[in-house]
Amino acid sequence: MPYTLAPSYDDNPRLQDLVGRLRTYLTDELLPYEHAHGITPESRLDRPTLERVWKRSAELGFYGISLPPELGGQGLNFTELCALKEELTASGAALSHSVLGDMGGPLRVGALMKYATEQQRERYLLPVVRGERACCFSLTEQDAGSDVRRMTTTATPDGDTYVLNGHKVFSSAAPFADFAVVVARMAHSEETYSAFLVDLDTPGCRVLDGAVPMSGQQMEGDLVLEDCRIPAANLLGEIGQGLRIGIGRITLNRLLHCPSLIGAARRAWDLSVAHARTRVAFGQPLLALQAIQHKLADMATDLYAARSMVLATAAKADRGENIAVEANMCKLFTAEACFRAADQAVQIHGKDGLTRGHEVEQIFRTLRMFRIVTGTTEIHKNAIVKALV
Repeated sequence: MPYTLAPSYDDNPRLQDLVGRLRTYLTDELLPYEHAHGITPESRLDRPTLERVWKRSAELGFYGISLPPELGGQGLNFTELCALKEELTASGAALSHSVLGDMGGPLRVGALMKYATEQQRERYLLPVVRGERACCFSLTEQDAGSDVRRMTTTATPDGDTYVLNGHKVFSSAAPFADFAVVVARMAHSEETYSAFLVDLDTPGCRVLDGAVPMSGQQMEGDLVLEDCRIPAANLLGEIGQGLRIGIGRITLNRLLHCPSLIGAARRAWDLSVAHARTRVAFGQPLLALQAIQHKLADMATDLYAARSMVLATAAKADRGENIAVEANMCKLFTAEACFRAADQAVQIHGKDGLTRGHEVEQIFRTLRMFRIVTGTTEIHKNAIVKALV
């Protein structure tokens, strides 16, 4: 299939139909709704606004679409999921993260099903799939980010309960979540970590406003656990599986973040081309200048390379093969390449690209952030060399 910035997917009729319907929803419904209500990427979102997107996306068959049919999804493979995730951010929609269920929704809990008991599925995970509840994932701490084993949050067995104490940061979706998946170190052990389902209204659990990242999105929260007592039945998986649950999820997320970054960079390309066509300098459109043409060529080439890597890795994941090395490579290259594209977009836009509130400026800040989020560039390089050498 020839390369195009906006793929047609004419070699995959099912995907072509899904992408067409998704583009229609975004263009005809979601973007007009955002514009009518003044919703931007930096808006503080309330639960009713998000639930409206969850419900409508579910009606259209997009919410949790990658889950297996028995859980209400359509069993999309990773390649198809990557295509939809790219389309979402390429649209520029501020609420794009809620259409498939990335932010607190089914894409957060799908991988947890194999660890959950029947009771846990019924009470916690399936309501998320139906759009009735939302969850967050709490692994990171102030001094335990890349070096996750430095976490100090502890879980102490006490009869038929566990008592949790600690402070988690950068828990995405915490401001509007109902429960959290909390990874904690077992008390009196230096190397045993477990995962727990914690209702956020449990006594001893407080959700605080988290730090606002440079993207300006107000999606993060801190979880403060002070003698927070939860039932032993809320242990997710087995004792000692906490890091497997947490880091295993992160490995896949490193791949699945990539198409969202590509979509954002594609949006920056679209805005740059539109600006270069209409902005006149020295008696001609910017697009007539070879310097601008070269920047656009570099942007398109980076997007092609990143998309090719991601789709090749997604296809390998679809075959059930291990993608640990490739996922790190994809996240490393995509984060750097898409940030380069955003930087070129700022340069093309000149003073407009430097103005707070301009869409290109916001994309630039967001893509800069993802050179750190879900693994820094340096951590990815370490992991790649460790695996290969």
